[in-house]
Amino acid sequence: ELDWISKVYVNRPAVVRHAEQIKKWKTVQGNWQAAWLLKAVTCIDLTTLSGDDTPSNVQRLCFKAKHPIREDLLKALDMHDKGITVGAVCVYPARVSDAVNTLKAAGCNIPVASVAAGFPSGQTPLETKLAEIRLAVEYGAREIDIVISRSLVLTGQWGGLYEEIRLCRAACGEAHMKTILATGELGSLANVYKASMIAMMAGSDFIKTSTGKEVENATFPVGIVMMRAIKEYHWQTGYKVGFKPAGGIRTAKEAITWLMLVKEELGVEWLTPELFRLGASSLLGDIEQQIFYHVTGSYALQHELAMA
Repeated sequence: ELDWISKVYVNRPAVVRHAEQIKKWKTVQGNWQAAWLLKAVTCIDLTTLSGDDTPSNVQRLCFKAKHPIREDLLKALDMHDKGITVGAVCVYPARVSDAVNTLKAAGCNIPVASVAAGFPSGQTPLETKLAEIRLAVEYGAREIDIVISRSLVLTGQWGGLYEEIRLCRAACGEAHMKTILATGELGSLANVYKASMIAMMAGSDFIKTSTGKEVENATFPVGIVMMRAIKEYHWQTGYKVGFKPAGGIRTAKEAITWLMLVKEELGVEWLTPELFRLGASSLLGDIEQQIFYHVTGSYALQHELAMA
């Protein structure tokens, strides 16, 4: 529906003002903070996307995904029997089998997500992107994080962008598809809104801010714009599309602020792993540290918490 795209206007000063207000929000304390942090844990896509990834560090990541918070801390909060795990484990296609086999051996049903489609630059031929997606699904990935070709946005080729994402959606088959917009490289908030709409029209289950490899990753202004697009798409079609901020989210306070923003913009129904994820590699460590402090009154020493 190109009519939707042609009429898009984003009031950037208003968006920036709102984002500045968000930064000043007071965070919750005590048991409320612990509850929000445990909710954040269940929405994390625990990620390793390094050139030196090996089977052993993927196995360690999977163990942490199944046991994100120390058992004694969960018992102190009376949450040890609630089955708290992260939302997914996210790796490169070549490491999908390692993650799938490790989680299966552990008797765990956490989905494995794989980046694909020329991640992170998107500068590979479409045929290669589609082949990479199919291979990741064949290896056992249940979620695929594709990345769009930014050049299609920057040159206004909305039909081409739609077709690329539609073909990626078809290649995913039964796997859920998260579409990474790489918002830091789209040039304007209007382009962010338009690309969000195109991605949803083409069948994306989630729209995601960033690869984590750009200079600018998840920010509140782009988060607001993407959530407003999700809200409008839901109004127009009845379909609920998920949202995933990723890149640069490292502290428990930031995680809670993103949860609060989703609650304000989209409502409580979006605060589930089915509709909200946090892409992060180091965030879980700070969340566990804050829960340790809440339970014990002191911060953990380095050897007291397992590596993520």
